[in-house]
Amino acid sequence: MNLSKDWITQGLIDFEYKKYMLLAYLQNVRQSFSRVELYPYLGDLVFHFRNLQELKRTKMVFKDAFPKELSIEDLQKLELSYKQLVEDDAIMEELEAIIDYALPQFKNSLDEGSLIYEHVESQCELAPIGVTPLYANEGYLFVSQPPEKETAIYRYQVSIFEDRHEPMRSLQTIYLETQMRTLATTYENMKLDLVKRFKDLPNPATFLVISRSKFPQKETLMPVVKRLFVKHLSKVA
Repeated sequence: MNLSKDWITQGLIDFEYKKYMLLAYLQNVRQSFSRVELYPYLGDLVFHFRNLQELKRTKMVFKDAFPKELSIEDLQKLELSYKQLVEDDAIMEELEAIIDYALPQFKNSLDEGSLIYEHVESQCELAPIGVTPLYANEGYLFVSQPPEKETAIYRYQVSIFEDRHEPMRSLQTIYLETQMRTLATTYENMKLDLVKRFKDLPNPATFLVISRSKFPQKETLMPVVKRLFVKHLSKVA
């Protein structure tokens, strides 16, 4: 079960109904976290928590969050303008009660997810493979976890865009393959093999992330690795 982005104003605005929706959703979140699967729920929790904080901050935002319909008068004039469906103080009070209940619920789940995230990150070690070139915004990312016999190889590219305050980095990864690591097949040899096969990157930046504990690759390890990697590149840039 997922919560839609406008779950709080969608459909019936009733405290007990919304409480049921929220608790059912958070039960799924807890089950996911119990399997040490962070995503997509951790990102969803952040979105919903921030959205509720903004809704609580001002009633004007409440009204903007409601669904809207075209007014008949403006349709007759062939103009597109909207009128609010809800102008009722009782409904506004119901919404505030829902938000006051939901905020600490989201916060508790966020705290739980954050603890798992911090643990996963603490188990990860990042190191370059070979000499890192000056241009490190494109290259290869190796990811390995116990029993460290297999190494997942990704090609990565970093894009930089301007935020209001500072440059931001986004990371795109493309899975290439998984290689078996042996005494003869070292990480350096894997890198040399990639250089021979992909001529467009003759001197690629290549990094290795090793996790000391085993985690779900897609739902947990890779999202954490990506954020850790972006932080590393930001420091060395």
